[in-house]
Amino acid sequence: MKRSLAGALAHNFLGSSPSWYKLTILFFLLANPLVLWAAGPVATGWLLVGEFIFTLGMALKCYPLLPGGLLVLQAILLGLATPKALYEELAHNFPVILLLMFMVAGIYFMKDLLLFLFSRLLLGVRSKALLALLFCLLSAFLSAFLDALTVTAVIISATLGFFSVYHRVASGRGTQDEESLEAEAIELHREDLEQFRAFLRSLLMHGAVGTALGGVCTLVGEPQNLLIGHEMGWSFADFFLRVAPVSLPVLAAGLATCVLLERLGWFGYGAQLPAAVRQVLAEHARASDAQRTTEQRAALLVQGLAAVLLIIGLALHVAEVGLIGLAVIVLITAFSGISDEHRIGRAFQDALPFTALLVTFFAVVAVIQQQQLFTPLIQWVLALPTEQQPGMLFIANGLLSAISDNVFVATIYITEVKQAFLAGNMTREHFEALAVAVNTGTNLPSVATPNGQAAFLFLLTSSIAPLIRLSYGRMVWMALPYTVVMGGLGWWAVSYWL
Repeated sequence: MKRSLAGALAHNFLGSSPSWYKLTILFFLLANPLVLWAAGPVATGWLLVGEFIFTLGMALKCYPLLPGGLLVLQAILLGLATPKALYEELAHNFPVILLLMFMVAGIYFMKDLLLFLFSRLLLGVRSKALLALLFCLLSAFLSAFLDALTVTAVIISATLGFFSVYHRVASGRGTQDEESLEAEAIELHREDLEQFRAFLRSLLMHGAVGTALGGVCTLVGEPQNLLIGHEMGWSFADFFLRVAPVSLPVLAAGLATCVLLERLGWFGYGAQLPAAVRQVLAEHARASDAQRTTEQRAALLVQGLAAVLLIIGLALHVAEVGLIGLAVIVLITAFSGISDEHRIGRAFQDALPFTALLVTFFAVVAVIQQQQLFTPLIQWVLALPTEQQPGMLFIANGLLSAISDNVFVATIYITEVKQAFLAGNMTREHFEALAVAVNTGTNLPSVATPNGQAAFLFLLTSSIAPLIRLSYGRMVWMALPYTVVMGGLGWWAVSYWL
């Protein structure tokens, strides 16, 4: 049936998204100017934050860049933030953008090595609880020294490799075609497929939580840690020791929670690797080993050497993470025979949409900053009795970090706290206790939502999420026990141990 021009425009708006979703976004766009006129910019700013979170929650209905971008464009047109404020926010977070552009693509070129290593781990460890613990512990250890997004990209790449291998075999497509995984619904081996999806979901969530458990521990674990350490004048050892009374008990409790969830099978955990899937992966591993040519073995060697250089470069911070990622791309492609522009371009397909989405997220942060949405809460916390401030600061940071950028929240809080210290309103000891509260508050409770941690948001919007049915709501549900344990124990340690 031929549509009218108006009908075609309505059909094209947000593509194949449900009609109710399209109408909801249009309602948001119509409501925002009215709320601005009736209630002012602060109320409209909070409404925008809620609307943006809604687009993240509906990521499987429509990629959040499209509706979120429309909301952000409108916010700038309405004057809730200026283009200059957005640019300054982007400039401040340029290292993160650089990381996404090049490091994630660099990990893509290491996928053969990652599949080789992780398949040995997956097939060699039959206990799901032990396997989950290894994923969580390894992610925590790596994130203490490397960027959480890099670690998450590694886990996603390995998991996508497992899924693609089984997908090709189960759908009878052989081992050549790697395209259009997301577009197909596999009806063969449906029960095994659903269990395999649940198995991979649990491993990915354990790994993602592990990045938060390890990232809070060290000066280089998260960007906000570097910021806080700089303001406090703490060295690597100083930071670790100051935060240890909170971070180490939480790390132990988080790992125990990982094992307990797998044993009990609560909150979507506990799924085992189906025997049929294990057989497919094992046969693929054997076939790959038998058919591996000298050139492919040489490529694996190059990827291994690049991985060693990557870890050394990140651990020593010889350059920005994104630049190290670019070096990895150059080294692997130059010495692995990858010289075609299209093959190289494929590595950027996952990273760049998320980079664009992160820019819209930073625009929302610019609105929060320009409208000072968090200022009343900060002032209220600092007006409390001294003994109550660390615990309440932890809670306030956790709540705000769950809906905003961790680095932004940490910047605002540590700046306000330091100004109070310089004004003579607190002792150095209390100042250090509040700094630990800011650091742990932005790192631990923020696992509650995908927008609370960049690694979680990256996982939610990655190509693996729709394949294993990992939605926003499911991530929140699966993160809930970790949120309670990490947030509750972290608050108790900040309140009574510092």
